[in-house]
Amino acid sequence: MTALHDLSAKDLSAAYRVKQLSPVEVTRAALERIGAWDKKINAMYVVDAIGALAQASLSEARWRAGEPLSALDGVPITIKDNIAVKGIPNPVGTAAADMTPSASDAPPSARLREAGCVFLGKTTMPDFGMLASGISSLHGITRNPWNLARNPGGSSSGAGAGLVAGYAPLALGTDIGGSVRLPAAYCGVFALKPSLGRIPIYPPYLGRVVGPMTRVVADAALLMTILSKPDALDYMALPYQAIDWPSGLARDTQRSLKDRKLGLVLDIGAGLRPQPAVRAAIEAAAAAFADAGAVIEPVAPFLTSDILVGLDGFFQARLLAEFEVLRPERRAKALPFIAAWCMRAERLSATDAARNLALIMQMREKAVAATEPYDFLISPTSPITAYPAEEATPGNDPQRPFEHIAFTAPFNMSEQPAASICAGYDADGLPIGLQIVGHRFDDLGVLRMASAYETLRPPQRTWPEAPS
Repeated sequence: MTALHDLSAKDLSAAYRVKQLSPVEVTRAALERIGAWDKKINAMYVVDAIGALAQASLSEARWRAGEPLSALDGVPITIKDNIAVKGIPNPVGTAAADMTPSASDAPPSARLREAGCVFLGKTTMPDFGMLASGISSLHGITRNPWNLARNPGGSSSGAGAGLVAGYAPLALGTDIGGSVRLPAAYCGVFALKPSLGRIPIYPPYLGRVVGPMTRVVADAALLMTILSKPDALDYMALPYQAIDWPSGLARDTQRSLKDRKLGLVLDIGAGLRPQPAVRAAIEAAAAAFADAGAVIEPVAPFLTSDILVGLDGFFQARLLAEFEVLRPERRAKALPFIAAWCMRAERLSATDAARNLALIMQMREKAVAATEPYDFLISPTSPITAYPAEEATPGNDPQRPFEHIAFTAPFNMSEQPAASICAGYDADGLPIGLQIVGHRFDDLGVLRMASAYETLRPPQRTWPEAPS
């Protein structure tokens, strides 16, 4: 019999409907799982056991009455630190933050609450969300359940680690340069970075999205049904479309691969080059798509190191603007790596800032142009597998912090949907992520491609158990 913590959200919903399981017993099992794992991996910033059980009890009564609020009523979920949940502080991963509890839910939290999801608590993230690792001045080090000496990626670090450990079938993260896709790659789970504005968020910002993180693609489709509902707070949101996300995956997705034209990106032109195991896994994925009828063509590198440096400089200046308004005693609490990184922007001029923004627009143009001849692009999510848990970035060099995000960041700037799905493992058993990129607004197409690949990919490793 499948353990409760290994059931998908879709499975749980079906079991609730026929009264085989109750939200209360599932929530208790989730809390027990957190208790067994979290001292090892440090994925949770807040665990709200009392609140979760109260929500589960109300959900149980609704299912008994045949009046669930949604298909995900009573399904446990974790929510990233920087997504506001009423009554819980929103410190964005840093000890320098104001710890005043949030006065209201952010749009994604509000939609999940309206749908009856059970909030287990909030997950960890690095300072200000500006690292693709799990190191935080407030939360400490979050570790990868596959190997506790490695990091889970970031900035949705706790979300990814918690999924592997079986805290819940659903997790909510954010992504401004790879922050749901990189943890998905390092942790061997699924994540969708939707088109900018598809999921309302507050505050919105250039490239910043909320993304569902799950173990299986179908659960992400269920979450999109809820998260994509409109909210006037997001003044950058797309017009609402009543897309039937689950039905979009219900048909034979493998048949939809016939004659699809996929661009294979193995060298994007900047950052780290893919490790041999990563390259081999992505080439094998391309071969699987080709065997299913897709047409695969190599894509020439389209980024430059100057563009990646411009992105780095832009985000240095963005954080420095926030950093400088903090009182000195609060500023001193921030992660030293982050402080050293953003302080580099002090030497930048207004002209430099304008040039860096222009380089971001060039990145956007090149990403869109690279995609235009194809139905989808496929690439590594990360050129490397999970690096040491104690490193803020590979090599721990604040002069070169973005070398491992060159495959993900362009598609934030271009506002295109992109997903990461596990494509295999390296010799140490660490997961490797395949990135699938679609044209802007074709979020459902990306989900369909991921769902098709889910049936084509090699067998997946059994999820790890908590070390004793």
